[in-house]
Amino acid sequence: MNHKILKVKSIVSANSDSEILDDHAIEIKDGKIKRIFPSKEINALDQSADILNFSNFTLVPGFVQTHVHLCQTLFRGLADDLELLDWLQKRIFPFENSHTKSSLRTSVRLGLNDLLTGGTTTVLDMGTLRHQEIIFEEILNSGIRAYAGNCMMDKNDLYPEFCESTDWNLKSTYDWAKEFHNKNEKVKFGFAPRFVLSCSEKLLTETKVMMKDFPGSIFHTHSSENKSEVETVRKITGKENIEFYDSIGLLDSHTVLAHCIHVNEKEISALKKNFVRVAHCPSSNLKLGSGIANIPRFLNEGISVSLGADGAPCNNGLSIFNEMKLASLIQKPIHGPTALNAKTIFRMATIDGAKALHLEKEIGSIETGKKADFVLLDLEKAYLPLQSENQNIYSSIVYSASKEIVKLVFIDGECIVDCGKCIKYDEEELISDGKKELSRILV
Repeated sequence: MNHKILKVKSIVSANSDSEILDDHAIEIKDGKIKRIFPSKEINALDQSADILNFSNFTLVPGFVQTHVHLCQTLFRGLADDLELLDWLQKRIFPFENSHTKSSLRTSVRLGLNDLLTGGTTTVLDMGTLRHQEIIFEEILNSGIRAYAGNCMMDKNDLYPEFCESTDWNLKSTYDWAKEFHNKNEKVKFGFAPRFVLSCSEKLLTETKVMMKDFPGSIFHTHSSENKSEVETVRKITGKENIEFYDSIGLLDSHTVLAHCIHVNEKEISALKKNFVRVAHCPSSNLKLGSGIANIPRFLNEGISVSLGADGAPCNNGLSIFNEMKLASLIQKPIHGPTALNAKTIFRMATIDGAKALHLEKEIGSIETGKKADFVLLDLEKAYLPLQSENQNIYSSIVYSASKEIVKLVFIDGECIVDCGKCIKYDEEELISDGKKELSRILV
């Protein structure tokens, strides 16, 4: 039924006032939030709606991740304990280069299942070099909201087999964008040159020009993740990463840069003046030993910051709960215990993620008229803080919780996850398919 009313214990709205509404209900009609009201008023409403009682659960906005690599999920646990450039050269580039349509489909399904069961309802995906149509097919089938695009690479000194010509990249990207941008109201194109070391200046600049044919699209790339990477970029271009991007006109409000760890004052100014969005990936940055981005500084400068799990092989998970907790904790030894409190982090994973993708009028908070993208959490667990009127609910979600508390996930008012299981996938089948595809790739 496309008309339903959900009675919940509380609603953590992430609206402009960060309202928390206890003992409320939410009315959903045609995929949107029609009304939010006290539960006691349910009996007076039109009884044609399907009334669902989730009075033990807390309702929050669907989480938004602004940097993921669905194509890498199959390789989880196969690229441990390596520095970034070695990680790419010895593991990830060879693995991605080995993808067939079948293995890519399995990897994407594994990733989407992980994301959805963890409460993530919107992603910005980096894609891969070839067979991008498979990623779009699976995104469309899953029901997730997404920006996605093929990972563009026209040079690769680390692993030369894993690249294509500049013309091939530009033509294939244009064709995929033409086919899949606004394929439906949930799917848009994200142009994704991988990073400076794998892209010619021509590829980068012509990709940015290409975006004019696709209003509402996103430019998505990596920047300033690793000291060796930054040093190599400096040798090639004579500039720092973000300075180089700025010099060739790549930075604006539709640019999302993943990581931004090793940046100088000029680069911070460039991020600010161009309204660039930064995708912070704390677990990846820690596991690869890349460093810790100065997120408090970015926020103080008014720079947009949102969260992403990156690829599963560089953190072994895609959980937004892991990213939220780490995003706060890693800053405290540097900036003090009051830095990046739980509410700030929660907003970073919801409404700020929506703002990074220019979707804040549609998603990211629980408000009348917005898309019905939300998650129901069970916070009544013995291993979580005991809930009371004085309890900080943000603390429970950010510091104590894990994806196990996710019980139901709705996107456009449609139930995608029920009782913690994604209704689109059979996990035993995913595991079986994953083992079969890995056995081929690892031969």
